[in-house]
Amino acid sequence: MNLFGHPERVGRRAPGDVLGALTSIGVIGAALGLSTPCAWGAAAATSGPSAVTFLAQLVLLMLVGRLLGELMIRFGQPSVMGMLLGGILLGPSALGLLWPDLQQALFPKSPEQKAMLDGIAQLGVLLLLLLTGMETDLKFVRQVGKTALAISLSGVAVPFLCGFALGELMPETLLPRPDQRLITSLFLGTALSISSIKIVAAIIREMGFTRRNLGQIIIASAICEDSLGWCIIAVIFSLAEAGTIDLMTVGRSLLGTAAFLIASFTVGRRIVFVLIRWANDHFESDFPVVTTILVIMGTLALITQFVGVHTVLGAFVAGVLVGESPILSKHVDEQLRGLILAFFMPVFFGVSGLSTDVTVLKDPTMAGMTFGVVAVASFGKFGGAFVGGEIGGLTRREALAIGCGMNARGSTEIIVASIGLAMGALSQDLFTIIVAMALVTTLAMPPMLRWALARVPMSDAERERLEREEFEAREFLPHVERVLLAVDESPTGHFAAHLTGLLAGSRTLTTTVMPLGNGGMADPEAARKSPRPDSAPRVRSLDLVKSAAQATSVSSEEPGAPHPVDVMVRTPDTADEQAVESEAKKGYGLLMVGIKNTRTSSGEFHRDVARIVSAFDGPAAIVCARNGQLQNPQQGPSNILVPINGTEIARRGAELAITLARACGCPVTALHIANTGTTTQRTWRGFYAGEQARAVVDEVAEMAQRHRVRMNTVVRTDIAPDAAILAHAKPADLLIMGVSRRPGKKLFFGDTANAVFQHAPGSTLFLAI
Repeated sequence: MNLFGHPERVGRRAPGDVLGALTSIGVIGAALGLSTPCAWGAAAATSGPSAVTFLAQLVLLMLVGRLLGELMIRFGQPSVMGMLLGGILLGPSALGLLWPDLQQALFPKSPEQKAMLDGIAQLGVLLLLLLTGMETDLKFVRQVGKTALAISLSGVAVPFLCGFALGELMPETLLPRPDQRLITSLFLGTALSISSIKIVAAIIREMGFTRRNLGQIIIASAICEDSLGWCIIAVIFSLAEAGTIDLMTVGRSLLGTAAFLIASFTVGRRIVFVLIRWANDHFESDFPVVTTILVIMGTLALITQFVGVHTVLGAFVAGVLVGESPILSKHVDEQLRGLILAFFMPVFFGVSGLSTDVTVLKDPTMAGMTFGVVAVASFGKFGGAFVGGEIGGLTRREALAIGCGMNARGSTEIIVASIGLAMGALSQDLFTIIVAMALVTTLAMPPMLRWALARVPMSDAERERLEREEFEAREFLPHVERVLLAVDESPTGHFAAHLTGLLAGSRTLTTTVMPLGNGGMADPEAARKSPRPDSAPRVRSLDLVKSAAQATSVSSEEPGAPHPVDVMVRTPDTADEQAVESEAKKGYGLLMVGIKNTRTSSGEFHRDVARIVSAFDGPAAIVCARNGQLQNPQQGPSNILVPINGTEIARRGAELAITLARACGCPVTALHIANTGTTTQRTWRGFYAGEQARAVVDEVAEMAQRHRVRMNTVVRTDIAPDAAILAHAKPADLLIMGVSRRPGKKLFFGDTANAVFQHAPGSTLFLAI
């Protein structure tokens, strides 16, 4: 889901369906207006604001905005434009002309009534900026940093100068305060210089260009522009609030902005992460993380107001910090996004449309001024982005596409214009002109960008990268955010802690260490009564995870390494399986288990392991140390064997093996066993089985090559799978096998896995899905 609906759903229903719904709304509105305008008008004339009127306003703005937004999506435009048009239709531009009494009854001009709707709209501004920040991917900027920075700086500077010059030449009749022309000129220059990251990203995504090189550059440049633009806007807003420009005010705004940004992206990043994790892990009530995020947004907005810059900067930075949090799960993101998209967005943009009176464009002077602003804004943005693309090393065709893509103003301009109007930096007519400019540039951007991108050919290197990323999208580990490590202080527990550290360091995964009973407890009641080990042994597992993660992170070849890995201890106060079940509710993508009682004397999984794994509803990795890892648990594997058979479960096991092999620098052997059937069948089945086996092995080998891991591939035929695995397991000191859970009270993964677990000469890790 993106901020402006679902463009991929275009064509599911005909536009006539939406038009029919709008017609029905018009009939209902007419009936409502015929029966109640006098009563509503009388209610509006009373001394206080009307809760009934306020509720009717919210319902109309949400309903009309959503339906018109759906209609716009059908025609390939962002839904936010439909929400804005809904406000215009309900405002003086349409309903006010056709039925002024009803329009005044629905949206009275009394200050008290307007304040209720404006309060919701202003909160909507902060929430929209919070969501914008959460969608800001700083990794995009790092990947194409030089080119994106050149485009954003030039793309802001040129239209800013054009807008400032336009403000200086503008007639005094359009200025809210002719004696403060400089403030309006600065504000107009800033308003014309920023692209809408949400509109740009939505259109790029809808066109399927998100992963193209040029698409990434456009999005990264829009991110830089948004970040730079909101900093400039915050400073100019503070100047407008002061009502005058002096060195003290400018210095306070600049220093306040710099100090806030430095503090936010240093200690603030850590504080936000700790707060989100603490709320997620300790609160039992519903949606604690959503409340925490909203409190963080409000606090940072108040801080920016206190230091002399506008609250919009605090909300935007809060979104960036929240989006960078490693435990912002998709579930929480959708919860918060749903609230904003369903309620606050249609209300805010509807209120912006209500404040727009396009009837003033009947005046030739106003129409000409609007045309001039659209031309200056388009020329400045296109020219600035084109020049920035040339400086950044792009070809002429690529720079042309950049210029077309960065010209969409959309919601960003409307947010800026709405705040400027509320603060008195813009007059009503100038606000209408800016909204019209935002509409025109946004509606013109998709066809222009499609035309320009069609002229940019795809290079061989880019095509290979896209194929590689499509393959990697199927991988399992990139979707894991947190790991729960359930271990005791046995050698197996220490070995599991070491492997978890290797995994956490290579993927920068937040890890929680849960020390279990001493060697595992067969009886839950005994586990509750038995004294726990002292703190020193418990810290041992924590130290093993941290040391392995740090070593892996430092040796990483990824850009920006090393990345710190967050590791914490959660001491249980209940039986082991109850503690795991309780902790699992806090959101973990993988459980790692390492305890002394891993298997029974008969070679089966011990019931302690079965209870722990059954308490976790998700992928679980069961570690059993043998031979060298029993004497030295910190000894990483030197050779890993992973059986594969073409299934998704086996593929996930291979993915885990490759990730661990990369972390410790050892080779991997991928073993595929192809059973060709009886002797009479081998002639005609053997060839096809061999071909299929080779395709399976090649897929895993390609995965290893992408991760720069040495891999040996082996294909065996006419041999039992368990015999083949055990035969090739002798030179390997770690066997990793993807398995599926079978129903029943016992932990059973099938006959092959059971035989391997009983007779494997080295350490084993079973990834149970």
